[in-house]
Amino acid sequence: MHHANQFYGHTFVLARYCDMPDPDHPQRIDGYLQHGWNIGDGLAPGVPFVHGSSLFVWSERTRRRAWSQGRRDVVAIGAPFAYLLQMESHLQAEPERAGTIFYPFHGWEGQQILGDHRRLAREIAETEQGLVTVCLYWNEHQQPAIRAVYADAGFRVICHGRRGFWWRGQDREFLVRQLAELRRHRRVASNRLTSAIWYGLLAGCEAAVYGDPMVLENADPTFGGYPRISSQWSALHGRQTDLAECRALARQELGADLLAGPAELRVLFGWQETWAEAHAAAGRAGLGRANGEGAGARIAAEQAVIEDARGAVHV
Repeated sequence: MHHANQFYGHTFVLARYCDMPDPDHPQRIDGYLQHGWNIGDGLAPGVPFVHGSSLFVWSERTRRRAWSQGRRDVVAIGAPFAYLLQMESHLQAEPERAGTIFYPFHGWEGQQILGDHRRLAREIAETEQGLVTVCLYWNEHQQPAIRAVYADAGFRVICHGRRGFWWRGQDREFLVRQLAELRRHRRVASNRLTSAIWYGLLAGCEAAVYGDPMVLENADPTFGGYPRISSQWSALHGRQTDLAECRALARQELGADLLAGPAELRVLFGWQETWAEAHAAAGRAGLGRANGEGAGARIAAEQAVIEDARGAVHV
């Protein structure tokens, strides 16, 4: 399994959704899972790709772009965040929202951000009303000088956790923390259009993209970069945006209307055999009607869905 499949706890979220027997244990996905909002084919530029592998992307738009670039076996399944939101939406009452959560553009292990954080902090202070939370990516959060810029401006400074890298350091609760913070805030903003903006919109926030966009060192311009993003998704850029239009775009980009059922995802990811064996074992162990006799009924009832899903793998 490619190590990026576990970024931000994505695999753990999807394992919970699929009712896997040990959702806290990393599940191997048979293919590549898009790990962040992407204006290309769903993969980060330069990612080695094993020919014939499935590529699981968030949206139909991304699936079409991947197809145009020669990718096959591409399936649009929706973003892991959308699955988390579906699982959690009925468990918690809608909180009272206040203030803004701002996500400065960030770097990662291989590339750093070039830009003026003090200038951005001033722009935030001039624009936002009420309390402001600045959420730094772990790469910037571990730098005291950058944290101090935003703290000195009077902002609350947080970090959702570590993304993980090469199968180590994955924070499986990353998206859970992010959803909780987004639900606390009336508005989400950033100086770049990124996953966090789309997530905030899907979670009920107003959204805006403004301020010094900064630069990622040695950025790959293959898919058009910032000029294309600011042009193609201009509706999200500016200090005030049209909420209805932005939310409609978020549903498209996150594939919120494409979510697969648990049985379908298990087949697509290669998890069905593990799930069926666990439920059959529960029945043999005599763990009660719900986990035993009921398990056999659940397995039988899902066969039609599973057969349909098998037909969708080679799209």
